[in-house]
Amino acid sequence: MSHGQHRQLELGMALATHPVMLLLDEPMAGLGIEESRAMSKPLASLKRQYTILLIEHDMDAVFSLADRISVLVGGRIVASGTADEIRNHPGVRVAYLGEDDDAGDFRADG
Repeated sequence: MSHGQHRQLELGMALATHPVMLLLDEPMAGLGIEESRAMSKPLASLKRQYTILLIEHDMDAVFSLADRISVLVGGRIVASGTADEIRNHPGVRVAYLGEDDDAGDFRADG
């Protein structure tokens, strides 16, 4: 069984318990691009049935799945909003999307 198939099995096992809410801690961790996309498909349909709290570093998956996103740096929330708001937030762009801190207005420690 591939790693991606194992992750899908874990999701199936969680759903078998008939949860009220799904708490998913990095379900895309260790998956390749295609496996991550394959995992995103059932999650997209499940969000209509369940409240999902998704902790994830795969920003493509986060942007495609989340209605509301909060970004933490050093354990502190630096931004909350929609996918477009997060994509355009200067602090997030520096911390997670690999852009230079030209403006100098974002600091993880203060």
